[in-house]
Amino acid sequence: MADSKTKTARGSALKRVNKTSGPKKTPSVDNPGRVLKRSRYTKAETRAIFQRFHADNPEPEGELDYVNAFTLLVAVVLSAQATDVGVNRATRHLFEIADTPEKMLALGEERVREEIKTIGLYRNKAKNVILLCQQLIKEHGGAVPENREALEKLPGVGRKTANVVLNIYFGHPTIAVDTHLFRLANRIGMAPGKTPLDVEKALEKVVPQEFGQHAHHWLILHGRYICKARKPECRRCVIYDLCKSPDREAADTIPEIALRTAARVARAESGPGNGP
Repeated sequence: MADSKTKTARGSALKRVNKTSGPKKTPSVDNPGRVLKRSRYTKAETRAIFQRFHADNPEPEGELDYVNAFTLLVAVVLSAQATDVGVNRATRHLFEIADTPEKMLALGEERVREEIKTIGLYRNKAKNVILLCQQLIKEHGGAVPENREALEKLPGVGRKTANVVLNIYFGHPTIAVDTHLFRLANRIGMAPGKTPLDVEKALEKVVPQEFGQHAHHWLILHGRYICKARKPECRRCVIYDLCKSPDREAADTIPEIALRTAARVARAESGPGNGP
């Protein structure tokens, strides 16, 4: 009986160890994991983070190619579950021959489908592009509306797509929460949330107004290239010493890029005439 109880206890203990010692899942839209109730950062700390991002990359840009509001809208619609590089490759010729709703509609769904067949879900996306063009012509005279509600009524356009167009083309300080930004906001604890909308609303509250225009670009780029899903590259991080993520790699020294960027911020704060 004692041996049986001992074995049972050992088995239970082993199960507990296995549950806690397994690889930690990276936060994602589908699996955000444990979500904090509030940001890990004070207002001053959050501002310092965005000062670093600004000093490192003053004018960040989206990575989709476009020539006007319409082609930007189409590119963002096509980018769902596809890479920006793949979308740019697919739209290079398409936008040369059809850069307005009227021209795109004239091509027809079959031709659009053929042009974008290298990207995921191309059949459904081609259908949405044609329906989108029809609605733009019918309800907006062929122009892309500068209004989130009107944009979200277009086929294939959700809140994230609307926010991208409003931000990049029309200059609104909107925040488009993609998978990279969602993961980053939860991982570092700046704007925790269980859904993309939760994260968007949280960021709207904590991002300093002076950095609102470019905030989502900085965060997306940081999540895409530095604070990666599988393993963050902390040695290349400009906010390393400001970061409060439990996933941050331990280091004996602050990365050189973080020190250089901090010095740049300090010079800018001290006023003009203090060097680059």
